[in-house]
Amino acid sequence: MMHSVGVRDHIMIAHSFVGESFGPAQQLHGATYVVDAEFRRRQLDEAGLVVDIGLASQALREALASLNYRNIDLLPEFAGRNTTTEFLARVVFERLAASIRDGRLGAPGRGLTGLRITLHESHIAWASFEGELAPG
Repeated sequence: MMHSVGVRDHIMIAHSFVGESFGPAQQLHGATYVVDAEFRRRQLDEAGLVVDIGLASQALREALASLNYRNIDLLPEFAGRNTTTEFLARVVFERLAASIRDGRLGAPGRGLTGLRITLHESHIAWASFEGELAPG
């Protein structure tokens, strides 16, 4: 059994892909992603929380900040990579997991055991990355 709390934000990016399987998306194009972060833990903390929603929202916003309104093809960290929705879901996961490890979600964040990031490309398509977190 698991408790969870989710927060949502969004980013607007530009990027392109390499490979014939991407068809017209090989050209520079824009994407707006609705980004959901779902925080999980087995037991609620003493206050009855999974995580502080305000701190979780702030941490998600910070994890997305360097991507928002950017042509991410130009970011050195993504050189030579196809920045697919699946790939970006993992990037956001890793950034948010680092925030959790660094204690930026306060005391309730220390008890988190799982995280799921979902990027919605549209109302009919999305990709997710999820993993376990070592409780702090």
